[in-house]
This record gives sequence, C-alpha cells and structure tokens, in this order.
Amino acid sequence: MKINIVILILFLKTIWISAQVKGIVVDENDKPIPYVNIWVENENIGTTSEEDGRFSIDTNDKNKNLFFSIIGFEKKTVKVDEATKVVLQSITNELDEVVIFNKKETKEIQIGIVENTIFQAFDNGPKNDIKFFPYNPKYNKTKYIKQVKIATDSKIETATIKLHFFAVDENGFPGSELLKKDLIVTIKNGGKSTKINVSDFNLIMPKKGIFVGFEKLMIENNKLERTSIDRNTNLTVTQKLYYPFVLYNYVQNPIGFTFISGKWIRINDNKTGRYEPAISLILTN
Repeated sequence: MKINIVILILFLKTIWISAQVKGIVVDENDKPIPYVNIWVENENIGTTSEEDGRFSIDTNDKNKNLFFSIIGFEKKTVKVDEATKVVLQSITNELDEVVIFNKKETKEIQIGIVENTIFQAFDNGPKNDIKFFPYNPKYNKTKYIKQVKIATDSKIETATIKLHFFAVDENGFPGSELLKKDLIVTIKNGGKSTKINVSDFNLIMPKKGIFVGFEKLMIENNKLERTSIDRNTNLTVTQKLYYPFVLYNYVQNPIGFTFISGKWIRINDNKTGRYEPAISLILTN
C-alpha cells in the first residue's frame, strides 16, 4: 500500500512562564515511579515523570492543581505548591486465576486499516489519543489480539511511547484499562509501521469493542532540540520536539476521544470527519 505522508509543520513561539514546578513521584515505599502522566488540571499543559520519578512542569499559578495518573496506582490531584514530593498508592490486584488458552494461531486477520492520506502531528503534552475498534461477530473465529501495528516517524535512534487498551463503558466512553501494567514500546529511527506483539497478555476482542491508543512520553530520552533564528526578532529560538511522532488517518466518523488534563474529552473536529491514530490490529485464533 502506498501511503502519502503530509508533514504538518507547527511553528512554535517562545512563551515565558513565570514559574516551573519541579518534583518527584514515588510509591508508598519511597521508590520512584517513572512515566507518570502529569497535567495541570483543566489546562493544556502536561508532562511525564522521568525514569527516576522526577518531573518539571510549567505553570504560573500556585493555586492550580496537578493531576497524576498511571496504571497500577491510584490517581491523585495535588496543589501545585504541594507537588515537591508526590506519593501515589499502589492498587492491590488480586491474583488472577491461571487460565490456559488454547491458541492455535493458524488464522490471522487485520482490522482497522484505512486507505487514505496520513499526516504527521505532535503536541505539547502527554495526550492519550485512541482509536475505536468495533466488535464484529466474525471475530469469534479469531478472537485473540496478537499484534498492534502503529505508523510512526522518529528522528532519534530510539524513542518510547505507551500503548493502552480500554474497555467500553456504559456511556460509550473509554472505560477500565485492560492491562494491569504499563506497556512501553520502543520505536526505532525513521518512518515505519511498528508491530508490537501482545500475545502474552491474552487479550480477547470484547463484545462491546475496544479502544486502543498511545500516550506520548515527554521525557528527556525522547527529546530533540532544534535552534533557529526568528526572522522578525533575530533572536535565537529553541524548539523542543518529543519523538516518536504517530501518524494519523482521516476518517469519516466525526466522534472521537482524547485523554487530556486528567479526563476523557469527547471530540468532534467537524461535521464530516476527523483524524485518528494510524493503528490497526492483528487478530488470531
């Protein structure tokens, strides 16, 4: 399949923020928690904690709240001026009953392929963009999710993102996480379709469908800085890019969801369609 990639170039202006909050996220045993999703509540300002649990986030209002979220821990909201050290309580999950799945893996089908132009985009926060895969009775013969394919582009040697799988709640929104731990995926340099094997998680296509998406990690290992001269001011401007970029498909369905500022937002870009992550699934028996 030939894919035309249109690069969306965003011109970033330097914004001076009067304060930068720095802190660390730890568990109840004082161990650092990496890759925590952190947002200024009700604002489009977010970041991710580093591997050592440390983070910094730009905000100029000490009365604002910061929202912390990660799989396996209780969500937490704290005041900006109390975020020097944030303790998240782990969620105790009962051990699942051991089930032996009789997978044959003699059949495969790919679902979610969209044959249209793909564009490349990035954003300034750890947004969780998702794609909905509706259920079809024909999936009964290939009910296991074997692989996730995601179209990406990266300019650094290795970059990482999180993958998420969500059930559908009673209102049709993304509901509970179907994995009990983070799935961190490494993306290599260049533009490609990355395949992620998820067979070990024994995910079965739910009868109500499934949301699959990615979370951008705003960490130092994913960052690439570029400097340029502003033609209007002749000042040197530093642009921070966080890789990998995930490519998007244009689809006719106008309704979608994104997780931002600690909550799911229902989006409707226009009356005819919108862009969603270029993700497809491989199902097997």
